[in-house]
Amino acid sequence: MADTNRTIQELLSDYAGALRDGCVPVFLKSLTRHEGRMIAASGDFWDATEVVRILNGVGFADKAVTADVGLFMSRVDANIASRLKKTRSAPKRKRTNGTKSMAKMRRFEETI
Repeated sequence: MADTNRTIQELLSDYAGALRDGCVPVFLKSLTRHEGRMIAASGDFWDATEVVRILNGVGFADKAVTADVGLFMSRVDANIASRLKKTRSAPKRKRTNGTKSMAKMRRFEETI
């Protein structure tokens, strides 16, 4: 079970580990109400997190991988092209302004 009475230093250490591992949301969910209030009130914590972010960025810059969005963009382009083709080739229907349904209604009224 997680320690629920962590000090600011322990919280900062846990934050640094979560940032390094890419699981900051898990760290945030692990906070108790008291820890959250303690973090919100501590200017030292926020200053230290900035330092941790900078050090993390420098220390792991060579291992950082940016996502390649080329495949995603090509699929989006293909879907857009497909939709454009469908709208061009779709048969156009004549609007009858309800004349068929009105004629059916008149016939029905005549039979009554």
